[in-house]
Amino acid sequence: MALTREAIVEHLQQILDPEQIDTDADLLRQRSIDNFRKLENIFGVYTMPAPAAIVMIRSTHEAAAVLAFADEHGINVVPRTGGTATEGGLETVVENSIVLDGSGMNQILSIDAYNMQATAQCGVPLQLLEDRARELGLTTGHSPQSKPVAQMGGLVATRSIGQFSTLYGGIEDMVVGLEVVFPGGHVSRIKNVPRRAAGPDIRHIVIGNEGALCFITEVTVKLFPYMPENNTFLGWTLKSMQAGFDVLREVMVAGYKPSVARLYDPEDGQLHFSHFAAPDDCILLFMAEGAAGITKATAQAIEQIVAGHPECEPVDSALIATWFDDLVWGPEKITAEDERIRTTRNVNRTTEIAADWSSVNDIYQAVVSRIRVEIPGITLLGGHSSHSYINGTNMYFNYFYDLLDCAPEDEAATYSLPIIAIIVEETLRHGGSIVHHHGIGKARARWVEDEYGSSYRMLYALKQAFDPNGIMNAGTIIPR
Repeated sequence: MALTREAIVEHLQQILDPEQIDTDADLLRQRSIDNFRKLENIFGVYTMPAPAAIVMIRSTHEAAAVLAFADEHGINVVPRTGGTATEGGLETVVENSIVLDGSGMNQILSIDAYNMQATAQCGVPLQLLEDRARELGLTTGHSPQSKPVAQMGGLVATRSIGQFSTLYGGIEDMVVGLEVVFPGGHVSRIKNVPRRAAGPDIRHIVIGNEGALCFITEVTVKLFPYMPENNTFLGWTLKSMQAGFDVLREVMVAGYKPSVARLYDPEDGQLHFSHFAAPDDCILLFMAEGAAGITKATAQAIEQIVAGHPECEPVDSALIATWFDDLVWGPEKITAEDERIRTTRNVNRTTEIAADWSSVNDIYQAVVSRIRVEIPGITLLGGHSSHSYINGTNMYFNYFYDLLDCAPEDEAATYSLPIIAIIVEETLRHGGSIVHHHGIGKARARWVEDEYGSSYRMLYALKQAFDPNGIMNAGTIIPR
């Protein structure tokens, strides 16, 4: 027999200090969702079942004790740290879930400048780790827009990527070792070594698991020299997204690794570059960083490549540098954006995918065309590519719409999910991946079998092996 909400709380209070168990009704409602249902938070209406309790753990031992208890009694557990998820991965879709909050595990355990790696607990904000590293002339190389508020456990769990990924890679390229807790309370540690060939790379069972397999308690990542004095910014305007993709491809295929390589379409570009770009301009921009010789060579090579595309018009590099300085979103920007939505009822969202060079422009064109026809109330629809590889790139769709005769609690079903469906359908039709870095969450889980195809068997087997009782974040990655 399932435990009642009251019994769950009582048992948790026996395991941990009662002060670590939060049952405040308002906070429970807020923790039932993430930024996928941000309108529910903005307007104070909630459609997901409130969890039984929020558990603020302080150690790996405590995480193990809670997961052992939950596994024994079949209680759904939703791991959480910074809470910046955007795809519904933190929704408590099961009655009387436990939100396992690791934000109190917030110690930087070591910054090893000789071996060029840092170890931090899951609740360490990325900005804090980056600031400490920079004091030593080092950097994590990881800089998502959420850097001021995102925490290390969640970044690994969602397979995060940062704005400098073309040079440093995604979080999966940065992670050295991990400590995690599985259902039943088993603690596993993956040791910190530069590489090994002792079987499959088991880090990838953990990286990107979105709390559906385990709870991440500790992360070790690489460090890199920090040399901002060598940063070089480059920018151009042009009239065609396909021409921009061609330049990006040429740079990547030639083997150059700028830290930033971006292409904006006109509508998305006007949000950032209207002070110098015409309304029909696409914007192509790069940043080179690192050692002086490498930075100089990279910038010169990119300029030579772009020179072979006469449709590209140069932009003053100082304008690109100014744009770059305002990329991250801290609490102040988030609060201001929430207030704008509350006041105007004009909502903005993003959805990202990945594709090879042959299909990315086709996906972009098809998605934009369909959304304009099929979705009412669109006030802005654009996109940009922000992460490129030798064999392809990503596409970030950016869209705004007015809530037309729609209650805030109905927004997801009326607008965001139909828009996501269009993006996913066109991406799958052209052979791309339905998600590049935000995670599948619950919002895109319904398409996971289409995404994986015949390899879905491997993903499902992992869930069965590591979470046989199905207590970890029900509905995330593996649909209910």
